[in-house]
Amino acid sequence: MIIHVIRQALEHFREQALRSIPLPDQAGIIGYARKLLAGITTKNLQRVINATGVIIHTHLGRAPFSPGFLQDICSVIEGYNNLEFDLETGHRGSRYTHVTGILKYLTGAGDILIVNNNAAAVMLILRSLARKKEVIISRGELIEIGGSFRMPDILKASECKMVEVGTTNKTHLRDYEHAITPGTALLLKAHRSNYTISGFTSEVGLRELVGLGREKGLPVLFDMGSGLLHRMDIDVLSSEPDVKEAVATGAALVCFSGDKLLGGPQAGIIAGKAELISRLKKEPMLRALRVGKLTLAALETSIGYYINEKELTAKNRVIRMLTSNPDDLRIRAGRLQEALLREGVDAEVTDSEGRCGGGSLPGKTIPSFAVRIVPSHPGVIKKRQFAGALQKALLESQTPVVGVIAGGGFSLNVLTISDGEIPLIVNAVTQSLKGLSS
Repeated sequence: MIIHVIRQALEHFREQALRSIPLPDQAGIIGYARKLLAGITTKNLQRVINATGVIIHTHLGRAPFSPGFLQDICSVIEGYNNLEFDLETGHRGSRYTHVTGILKYLTGAGDILIVNNNAAAVMLILRSLARKKEVIISRGELIEIGGSFRMPDILKASECKMVEVGTTNKTHLRDYEHAITPGTALLLKAHRSNYTISGFTSEVGLRELVGLGREKGLPVLFDMGSGLLHRMDIDVLSSEPDVKEAVATGAALVCFSGDKLLGGPQAGIIAGKAELISRLKKEPMLRALRVGKLTLAALETSIGYYINEKELTAKNRVIRMLTSNPDDLRIRAGRLQEALLREGVDAEVTDSEGRCGGGSLPGKTIPSFAVRIVPSHPGVIKKRQFAGALQKALLESQTPVVGVIAGGGFSLNVLTISDGEIPLIVNAVTQSLKGLSS
């Protein structure tokens, strides 16, 4: 391994030299090799404390899991399980049956299919039902999701012909109707979960589009992305569509993510008419998109909490954070502030707000509080540089802490941290500040 990293380091510096980039001294070269070695011998995927106030943080693993959730799936993933074994018949079974029953109950769908993410779900549906044919979609719904994946690109990769109707801000039912031809295979509606269009606007509701599809004999696919399973009495979710209502409109298929508002693992969930799900299961592409035992165990457990509201709020961290009591958050901020003050860190509690994140609930905010750290000794490091320097140092901590630079200081939003993480944050902050002062 030592020889391997030395060769990598020498190759790196040869390339640097060819580009006329000044080379470091011997200590610098050895330091670079040590860094390469550490990258191989230590875990790159590690625990991070999210103090940004963004609940479903795309860069930090999306929906977080609670300790209770992990305990509930431990017994299933330890050792062996019946992933593809029918315990009643003693013969080979199907991995797709484990979450079907409970999701059919919760969504009202005829059948369910699970793939590895929602983009894969959309692609599978398009290839199976509309390959080489026309798919009609509103121009106002040509969404782009994280990583620059765009709906037109997914349609193209699925070998479908995209037919755009309406305008960016206004689309009417007649636009869809006039665009239908003998070559049309599908009507597609995409939920704008990560942005809003306001002002002089008009869009066709899912129920209206389903009515047109029924009249013309065309299936309607609703790509809702964010994945709220059913209506909840939570203010920030008041205008968010839910899967159960979408299925009730008669939409042929509804697909959504498992690791957003649902609060589970990464997965693409397809709910809809049994005959169409049956067609999807026969698509050769499905094997490349299937999920494994870890995902299915986590998904089945996540969905199971929705049967019991108390268990849902106790073990689903996304729902728990969305329903956070501002008074409780203020108390948590006070605890963090006091713990920092005891270590000699200048910290103050400020009003703040959190967001759902993960391409969900655009424009919606959640009342919260933050603890802002400001330099106690401005002479040690210039105030304008302090926040950036502390941010960098915290990212290099044994347990990295991700916060926000705001108001001339560095802020830790308590919406997305737990009481148990406070000691870890305090240790990371104090050690980082010692490093900045030395």
